[in-house]
Amino acid sequence: MSMSPGVGARDRGLWWWARRRSALLDCALAALAALECALGGYSLAAQRFHLGLGWAVAAAVVGALGGASLLVRRRWPVVPVLVSMILVPGLFGIVLLIVALYTMAVSWTWPSRRRRALALSSVVFVETLAVTLFSFLAVDPQPGEQAPATWVFVLIAVLVAVGLTVPPLVTGLYIGARRRLVESLKDRAHGLEAELDLLAERASERARRARLEERTRIAREMHDVVAHRVSLMVVHAGAVERIVARDPERAAQSAKLMAETGRQALNELREILGVLRMSEEPVAQGPGQLAELPRLVDQSKAAGMVVTLTVSGSRQPYTAGAEQTAYRVVQEALTNAHKHAGGAQVSVLLAYLPNGVRVAVVNDCPSGAGEQVRLPSGGNGLVGMEERVLALGGSFTAGPEQDGGFRVQALLPSRLAVRPDPLV
Repeated sequence: MSMSPGVGARDRGLWWWARRRSALLDCALAALAALECALGGYSLAAQRFHLGLGWAVAAAVVGALGGASLLVRRRWPVVPVLVSMILVPGLFGIVLLIVALYTMAVSWTWPSRRRRALALSSVVFVETLAVTLFSFLAVDPQPGEQAPATWVFVLIAVLVAVGLTVPPLVTGLYIGARRRLVESLKDRAHGLEAELDLLAERASERARRARLEERTRIAREMHDVVAHRVSLMVVHAGAVERIVARDPERAAQSAKLMAETGRQALNELREILGVLRMSEEPVAQGPGQLAELPRLVDQSKAAGMVVTLTVSGSRQPYTAGAEQTAYRVVQEALTNAHKHAGGAQVSVLLAYLPNGVRVAVVNDCPSGAGEQVRLPSGGNGLVGMEERVLALGGSFTAGPEQDGGFRVQALLPSRLAVRPDPLV
């Protein structure tokens, strides 16, 4: 928390005082104790011992210096206690004694020092008791007066000793323990605040990563849906442009296929946008998308590609996410073949294996006889396919073949297969 310059200057410490008002308080207490000790010293020297004026003034100066020891009570709390023990036999220094005991108890709140404070306070108690009792017993009764019983003097001495030592000691221990508790609570609060800040930063970072991952997922899905359909539309549009004059019937068929492909692209885009508008509850999928591979291959054939589909193994349903991923891999690989391998023969392989389901799209080396379709490429198709497959725990490979062709292959693990219900 920042403070204004005025507040900082006003609370700036002085020597061993943390704040100026603490220094002012100690100066006031020291002045009061010095005055009381000076008067007590002067009275002791002049009236009780009947010393000369010089000795009385010297005793007053010594007493004032003893009372002024409260100036160092925060730095060296035991010093005023020792000084008060020296002055107590003179029956003065009461303010010094009370403030010194309180300061020592407040400062020595740790268990080891607390025992020292109690031991030193016990010594002060015994000394005060002894001095008070001796002063009572030393008073001679006036002629004709009967002196009180001894137990009365003992009781009064005990009460005086208790009153001078116990209340400041107990109050100091209580205030010191309370301060320690408050400091520990503040430290704990600061620690919790720092931990909350760290948790907030981590939550913000997780939210940022989640948003980034979601944007990446949406971009990948949009790419997979749009790229293939638009590529087919561009191929059909080019075919219409070339043959419209010499073969109107075939041109009309290509235009019809182009319109159908466009409608499919719009339907898939609506599905994606509909999912984005819905809550995060899982969306139920229809029949496995791997069953749609023949239709996907037929669309590529209609666009002029020489492509074959081979299915091997026993058909087994997989989770909707797994089948959609395999379908997108084939779709993206066929789109790349349209872009970069015009005229080449393309083989689509779907194999149900004991360890999972494998899809592969392999094209031969382009002969150059076919026309290359110039389609824009974002360069993220293979990366998106690999991310999809690896996210499901599968493996993905893509690269050139020895004969100049190109292979795209993905294997999804068998744990993604849908197990039949044994009760059905």
